Amino acid sequence: MEKERLWNANYNKVMFSNFALNFSFYVLTPLLPLYLSEHFAATKDVIGLVLSGYTITALLFRPFSGYIVDTFSRKAVLLFCLLLNVVFFLGYLAASTLLLFTIVRTMHGAPFGGATVANSTIAIDVLPSSRRNEGIGFYGISNNIATAIAPTIGISVYKMTGNFEMLFWMAFVVAFLGMAVVATTQTPQREPESGKRPLSLDRFFLLRGWTLALAIACFGLCYGILSNYLAIYGKERLGITSGTGTYFMLLSLGLILSRLQGATALRKGRLIRNASEGVLISTVGYTLFTISDSMWGYYGSALLIGLGNGHMWPAIQNMIIGMAHHNERGTANSTLLTAWDLGVGLGILLGGVLAELFDYGAAFWSMVIVHIAGVAVYFLLVRQSYIKHRIHLP
Repeated sequence: MEKERLWNANYNKVMFSNFALNFSFYVLTPLLPLYLSEHFAATKDVIGLVLSGYTITALLFRPFSGYIVDTFSRKAVLLFCLLLNVVFFLGYLAASTLLLFTIVRTMHGAPFGGATVANSTIAIDVLPSSRRNEGIGFYGISNNIATAIAPTIGISVYKMTGNFEMLFWMAFVVAFLGMAVVATTQTPQREPESGKRPLSLDRFFLLRGWTLALAIACFGLCYGILSNYLAIYGKERLGITSGTGTYFMLLSLGLILSRLQGATALRKGRLIRNASEGVLISTVGYTLFTISDSMWGYYGSALLIGLGNGHMWPAIQNMIIGMAHHNERGTANSTLLTAWDLGVGLGILLGGVLAELFDYGAAFWSMVIVHIAGVAVYFLLVRQSYIKHRIHLP
């Protein structure tokens, strides 16, 4: 029997759209604090408030976007969100005051949150069912590449030109290209639902997947602490002043390598095995980061955390999709993404409080403890819940 084609034209277009969406976001991320400081003379606390609005709006909108994606045409929802995403990049250029910039930045979170859910759900729809597990794993590589190269490109362009407007235009052009490409995607027709389903919590949050959401929230909290306090901790403990970019490049490399290496296991349906390996490798990585006083331990932890997350994330995403009916895929995706975002946000808050009360060492030890708690949730609850509630899709 001939194996169904994974890299079909529609899947490739959705992959590019995901790359463009994330590239346009991350090419600006490291430079926005500098832009706010230089252009609007914003103080550090104000910069934090302005930039946090985007995350809060995305987090609040994600559960509703899952419901919208499952209720209306997924392609239409995606194109509408991408159009708004493109328009908001022009809004940054037009914002002449700090208040206007804050409004634009905060509102931008809604279409970004909606687009990520819609795009990943369409990727699942256009994949042949026999290649869905590995396809979801490969899909994340477009994220990883974007997050690995976009900040470096953005910083390089700014160093060469000193022009923030050029960066906003670059983000606009890439976002527009992503929208234009995905507009040509052919998505499968979905049968309309027979009768109106009553509104319930399960339409906004996949209750069958609550154990997976809890585990992902724990892992997201750890990443929130690591990603936000890595630079200052590295400087204080190891005297590293310019290694943050290298750290995240190695982390992204680990993510990409593990997704490539784990594709065969995913294709064979070994979701539990992949996720189990991933959560354990990540635990070693976070622990190594916290206890190590050497450069080898510092950079080695990046590779291990990337390898672990690259094994764990696509496996758990496949698990929650496997627990959802066809008309619940958007809800399943938004459940997982909301849990991750919530965890990252709590991690930023917890890390800051612990660092203020004690030191950054205490913040990172709490990261290790929470990750171990997430591993316990996975082995004690997630695996059994998945086996009990999975739905065998045709």
